[in-house]
Amino acid sequence: MKLSVLDQSPAALGSAQDAAIRASLELARTCDALGYHRFWVSEHHNSASIAGSAPEILIAAAAATTARIRVGSAGVMLPHYASLKVAEQFRVLEAIAPGRIDLGVGRAPGSDPLTALALNPHANADDFPRQVQELRLWVCGDALPESHPFHAIAAHPTGPTSPELWILGSSDYGAQLAAYLGLPYAFAYFFQEGAGVEEALELYRRNYRPSARHPAPQATICIWALAADTQGEARRLASAREHWRVGFQKGLREPLIPPEDAAAHPYSAAERALIDELRGKAIVGAPVQVAGRIAALGERLKLDEIVVNTWAFDPAARSRSYELLAAEFGLAGGAPAPRPRGGSA
Repeated sequence: MKLSVLDQSPAALGSAQDAAIRASLELARTCDALGYHRFWVSEHHNSASIAGSAPEILIAAAAATTARIRVGSAGVMLPHYASLKVAEQFRVLEAIAPGRIDLGVGRAPGSDPLTALALNPHANADDFPRQVQELRLWVCGDALPESHPFHAIAAHPTGPTSPELWILGSSDYGAQLAAYLGLPYAFAYFFQEGAGVEEALELYRRNYRPSARHPAPQATICIWALAADTQGEARRLASAREHWRVGFQKGLREPLIPPEDAAAHPYSAAERALIDELRGKAIVGAPVQVAGRIAALGERLKLDEIVVNTWAFDPAARSRSYELLAAEFGLAGGAPAPRPRGGSA
């Protein structure tokens, strides 16, 4: 099974957000060397939690400093922008790294309503299907229908290859649109710990209409997972995200705090119940445990690729998690990682 990466440039308390962007670029180079298939970045705005606000710029830097891995967005929040401008940006990216660019698009704002209004006062999520159809033609270098008012416009630069367009979603809506248009589909499994994934994938596959570039359905899911040298260390590292999720439930978008501070936090009974629920579903542990759960999930959902999203307060721990998983899955650059003595397995 192929393994890919979604990196959101998570911010850490005490570190400037620009450091998170540089850490993402370093991680892209690491995952390229380890043998991961794709490296995707996300789009969020007005968030103290996630520094990645301009995926097209981050993709350019990652593509220019990697050699093999596919690089792309998961995703560009299309209602904020004109389809032509997005097509031009990704045609330029394709010129930087021919045959290695993915363009994942979604219709969610990736922000609060006021920020979404500031980004585009005229945005209308109901226009998303029309935007995607225009985007697909412009990105692939095809002409819009003669009846279309923009028929005479082409997206430049042109070239022999074009980005691969993906529809992102966490509900039936994206699955149905991707099936109708004959496009690959990525389900955001980590949003609600997998709720609705079986229904979305079944709907996508059953209703899929073959396209020239994608004669068969192509689906993946994006999970949250964290591996460390021992189960105890993985649980300790995951506590930073658990603290963040408690705040997220209350509408807070804060940077990650150190695991030691998360462990000492005075959680309420309701918050501890939420953490217990998260731990019951979390893919967290020693490498063999995490890899086993990922492989089982892929087999159950009939997937040949899974995208892994990992947060950790320390970027080195995030990188180590991907290194350990690459070794467990036998990726091209994933040499077996030495295990420390002692500790729980």
